[in-house]
Amino acid sequence: MEILLNVHSYLAYIVLIVLFLAVINALMGWFGNKAFSLGKDFRLSLFAFIFSHIQLLVGLILYFMSPKFAAWSALGMGGVMKDSIIRLLLVEHPMMNVLAIVLITIGWSKHKKMSDDKAKFKKIAIFYGLGLLFFLSRVPWSQWLG
Repeated sequence: MEILLNVHSYLAYIVLIVLFLAVINALMGWFGNKAFSLGKDFRLSLFAFIFSHIQLLVGLILYFMSPKFAAWSALGMGGVMKDSIIRLLLVEHPMMNVLAIVLITIGWSKHKKMSDDKAKFKKIAIFYGLGLLFFLSRVPWSQWLG
């Protein structure tokens, strides 16, 4: 369990960095009217997509294997929602991260359907950017950095 938690934590650094780079790259391409290349632009967006989905899978495994998951039975919905730390770990963090992955997936799917380079960059910038904000909003910072 400790190994899985460490993988989830260290992979989060990679996801955030690659996602940040993909968003910055997309913004520069969008506002700079650059051509969308299958080399750097496509690969950076693809890596952000893949790493975020791997992080989701590791997170889901960790979620259901975690001893904290038993709090649902022990405390019930009301008890979980009253405790801010448990609520963050069992409700807010997973829900916002799943929504972030959904946004990233939508951005990936929409960009593939675009023929205009500026539109490709725009879809990635908006959807990946929102996904990044969702991720950052619910990182359990006190546990992650402490």
